[in-house]
Amino acid sequence: MKVKSNNKMAIRMAMALVLGLVTGIGFLLLRENLIRNGNANIWAKINNILFQDISAKGATNSLGIFYIIGKLFINSLQLIIVPMVFTSITLAMCKISDTKKLGRISFKTVSGFLITSFFALALAGTVGFTIKNLGLFTANIKNVAAKVGAASSTNPLQVIVDIIPSNITSVFSSNSNILAVVFIAVVTGLCINVLGDKIKILTDLLEDINSIITVFLSFVITHFSPIAIFALITRTFAIYGIENLKPAFVYIVATTITLLVFLIFGYAIFVAVGARLNPIKFVKKIGKVALFGFSTSSSAATLPLNTKTTIEELGVSEDIASFILPLGMTVNMNGTAIMQVIATIFIATTAGYNVTAGNVVIIALIALIASVGTPAAPGAGAIILFTVLSGMGYNNDGAILAYSLILAINRPIEMLVTSLNVVGDSATSVVVAKSEGMLNEEVYNAD
Repeated sequence: MKVKSNNKMAIRMAMALVLGLVTGIGFLLLRENLIRNGNANIWAKINNILFQDISAKGATNSLGIFYIIGKLFINSLQLIIVPMVFTSITLAMCKISDTKKLGRISFKTVSGFLITSFFALALAGTVGFTIKNLGLFTANIKNVAAKVGAASSTNPLQVIVDIIPSNITSVFSSNSNILAVVFIAVVTGLCINVLGDKIKILTDLLEDINSIITVFLSFVITHFSPIAIFALITRTFAIYGIENLKPAFVYIVATTITLLVFLIFGYAIFVAVGARLNPIKFVKKIGKVALFGFSTSSSAATLPLNTKTTIEELGVSEDIASFILPLGMTVNMNGTAIMQVIATIFIATTAGYNVTAGNVVIIALIALIASVGTPAAPGAGAIILFTVLSGMGYNNDGAILAYSLILAINRPIEMLVTSLNVVGDSATSVVVAKSEGMLNEEVYNAD
């Protein structure tokens, strides 16, 4: 049922994208024709009724119907950023408290997650920054260039100072300091671990809030997003033109290739070096798990098959697999982080921001931390992407439009992201099991 629901949502998203493109290009051609024939005033009236940013100076009498629809959708996503990140990461820290029972294994597990995450983010940052420097993410949007903000005008190291806030209320009242929210969430989760059952009421409350957020997010993505995407995409092309398509296509190709490279070669190298095993055996046996993750786009739905394959075909001890795989489903999100890094560079560049090498490092750091708190809800990865954008200050109109395009075209990317996430959990299980002498190599090497 969940797979069918996801497929229906994907179909609705695709239809919204296609209709938005067709309608937007239609308005684009209409605009050019009217202006060329000296009827710019007619286009001005159409623009005021449908597309005008009603918050802009001099737009007090505009309707801006498409703008309002898109803005309501974006505001709905922004509304839950802080509570979603806080509750998800706090609860993730609570689950990590179970690692005390496994001692040394827990340390190796987290180390394995961090090692693969480091190389995944390094690859994503390199790919994204290279493409940006080649000018392939740049769209010639004069309207946006005039609105570029000073997102990177301060010393990039200031982000380290801002991680620990001096006033807790200011952190939760804004979406601009997500790393501080993450810090408070981690500290809260670890303190709950220490206090144990004494904090059961707060833990239950966080679980309840997280459930409410999941339901709200599912509703917004499932029911509101197709309409909003149609409005956002139509407005994008009606105002800025078809030049947005080229960098979006480059984003899709670049992200897909990067994810496939890390999926096929990155984890194989990790298993070969970390466990000194034949990586080809791992790639062949884990292939069906990757395919299942791709088709369901759900780490949770893939967990039973991943567990069965990791234990019965890769020879990992059940004790190791039953700990690492569920934990990895919560905190090991290499695919999500890769997508977010490249997408952030794409959005920022398209929107006219100057992305430096230092910015890429900070983007990778925020993406890594934020991806840990990605909840199991439809479209959650894209919402966390908005968290990264907010944390970097990439929030002008061009960034919002590019983000809306990501929402519409990102479904295949998210499916591949899931494959990467679940395969990474299994690879870490193999490496940790081998180091602990809890891997049956005969089973692993069997055809």
